This record gives sequence, C-alpha cells and structure tokens, in this order.
Amino acid sequence: MKQGEPEMGDISAFLAVARAGGFREAARTTDSSSSALSDAVRRLETRLGVRLLNRTTRSVVPTEAGRGLMERVGPAFSEINAALEYARSLSGRPAGTLKLNVPVSASRLVLPQIVPRFLAAYPDIQLEIVTDESFVDIIAAGCDAGIRYDERLEQDMIAVPIGPRVQRFASAASASYLAARGRPEHPRDLLAHACIRTRFAGRSLAPWEFERDGEVVRVDPPASLVVQAGGGSDLGVMAAIDGAGIVSFFEDWLRPHFESGALVPVLKPWWQSFSGPFLYYPGRRLVPAPLRAFIDFVKAMPLQGAGSGYTPR
Repeated sequence: MKQGEPEMGDISAFLAVARAGGFREAARTTDSSSSALSDAVRRLETRLGVRLLNRTTRSVVPTEAGRGLMERVGPAFSEINAALEYARSLSGRPAGTLKLNVPVSASRLVLPQIVPRFLAAYPDIQLEIVTDESFVDIIAAGCDAGIRYDERLEQDMIAVPIGPRVQRFASAASASYLAARGRPEHPRDLLAHACIRTRFAGRSLAPWEFERDGEVVRVDPPASLVVQAGGGSDLGVMAAIDGAGIVSFFEDWLRPHFESGALVPVLKPWWQSFSGPFLYYPGRRLVPAPLRAFIDFVKAMPLQGAGSGYTPR
C-alpha cells in the first residue's frame, strides 16, 4: 500500500460511525470499541486531509466531504461484504447478518409470522430489523433489503410478495364516541366528526379514501389528533379507544380491538382494499447469502390472503 493511502478498515470504520450517527452506537454494531473507531476515523481524515465528521457532545454528523464519501464508497463496500458472505456460504450453511428496512406496520403485521421460523431454519444468520417510515434509500442506509408497498417501491428493484396479498383500511371508534356523536353512514359524514389522523414525516396529511361498488370517495376530515406514522400509531388507536375520535388504520392492526369490543367498526361497506407489501432489493448487485436464504424462504411460503394470521377469507 502506498504511503498515505487510506486503509480499507479505516474507511469501513468511518461508514459504520456515519451510518450509526455516533461512535458508541457504531461500536455496538461492529464489535469494536469507540476509541478504536475514533482512531480509525482520525487516521482517515489525516490521510485525506479533510474533516469527514462534525463531532459534538450529542451527535456525530457527516460533513459535505463525508457525505460525498459515503455516497461513493458505501455501495462498493456493500458489494464487498456481499461477495465475502457469498463465498462463506459455499462452505456450508448461510451465515452472516441480514439487515432489513421495514415500516412499523410490516414489523407488526407481516414479520411475526415469518421471522421465528426463518431464524429456526437458519441459526447462523443474525437478522436486524430497522423500522423506518421515511422511505429511505436502503443501500445508503446500509440495509440489504426492505419492505414496502408497490407505490413506494424504488426503481430498478426486484420485488417479491411477502405477507398478506390483500389488506384493508378500516375505520373505527369507541362505542362511547358513537353514542355521543352519532354514527357516520357515508364517508362525507366524517367532515362533521373528530378524526384521528396519521402523517408521514415531512409530508402533508393525506386524505382518507373509501370505496364501494367502484365508487371512490376522498375526504379530508378535521383532525382532533395527528400522530406520526409508525411510532405514533398505537397512540392514535388508544386515543380512539378512549373516545377521542374516529381512526382509520390497517384492519389487521385494529382487529384485536374489534374482537374485544374496545372499538366498533365504522363505514365497513366503504373499507378500501389494497395489495399487500413486497420484499425488495437491488437487482444489479450480488445477493448476499443471508438475503438469498430469506428470499427463498419467503418464496416457499404459500401466498396469503387478507386477515389476521394470513388465513384467506
């Protein structure tokens, strides 16, 4: 290696710290120490002659040069790691780490029926699930694959159906709320009700959409409460149970509350169906052995219909 040429290990350490947002967090994911990672990043910055990370007592953020380096070398390092894991897999059972980027709804409604069985079948694979509602670039985020719905899939990706193939949005409220405010009979009646709505980070509130006999109705009802998609979803549901308003959410998420009587279905003839999620991954790179094992495992599962536990209706 030429004098002054950056070492691959130092670049790998920089990527780990930048992606984790801190030395301590990166140390936990790399089986290293914060001091060793700090030394590696400092060596890299010295050899390149530029600061790559802005460090404060609370955060570590890439500089413009750091972001540029991440964008250019991150995919290459992912390819190297995938090639190494593929080579290891030829000697025996698939092993290594599989990192998936998924929405909270998938971690709650799709993966519980898959993950335990997959881990039992592949004990040498470590599965890491990152829940995220911001539709990030999975490669830039250091993930091997993601789960999204078809309208959110990125271009040049291979998509494999995973989980229920048909889902529905359901509307619901508590019996006490309906007794006090009345039951809506048409989606436009929601304009006179308190509604609990969900917003994706950095996006405006999307209208609620209903459908019956081919007729689609979109309404923008008043919000008594707005929660962030994913992290705030349970709060919205609990607020509806306590009588704060009408909520519209995944039917499978609300089903336990229907069965317990905590929530009452509203506008059920108008509940809109939509296609289920997909596992997606880049099509122009070597597929790591753990991801290939997961893809094959998902493909071997029978396609599932709508409903809790994937039992077709």
